[in-house]
Amino acid sequence: MKKIVCFGIILLSLVMMACGNQSLNIQSQIGNENMDSWKTVLEEKMPLIGHRNWIVVTDMAYPLQTNPGIITLFAPEPYEQVIAKVNGMIKKAPHVFAHVYQDKEQLALSEKLAKGWDAYKEQLGKVLDQKEVTYLPHEELILKLDEISKLYQVIIIKTNLTIPYTSTFFELDCNYWDAEREAAIRR
Repeated sequence: MKKIVCFGIILLSLVMMACGNQSLNIQSQIGNENMDSWKTVLEEKMPLIGHRNWIVVTDMAYPLQTNPGIITLFAPEPYEQVIAKVNGMIKKAPHVFAHVYQDKEQLALSEKLAKGWDAYKEQLGKVLDQKEVTYLPHEELILKLDEISKLYQVIIIKTNLTIPYTSTFFELDCNYWDAEREAAIRR
């Protein structure tokens, strides 16, 4: 009987150690991902993500969303450099292109309402073609991410920009297939 109890205690101890190590591994992975450069993480994820995935570059006050399908990274570089890097990575990717969205609230902002607005718009205009941007209400975009992240990966890159409603949302789509050809095979 003592042998069985002793064996049970040893077995239980081993199981608990294994669970503890697994928990430590998960925490280490999370910690390492957050410690890595956002560029390194995004470069590693680019071949894995595809149509229906989103990449979002945000200002500092953007909320930390808790859905497990959302990865949040921090970029210490200026906002326009982060946008340029993300946009460039998407354009270089052979498998995706992006539909670009920004907060509709931007259309009502001015330097008077948000200090630094004019410089932000000027810098953004140098790295992102504003003719390709679709404007939607901020809350609608956040809710869309919440819904999408239940099935698909969303990568959010927060910057230290402190101007409101300056998030840029890249909805990825397939670069080598289009809606017209999709419709043709469905007929």
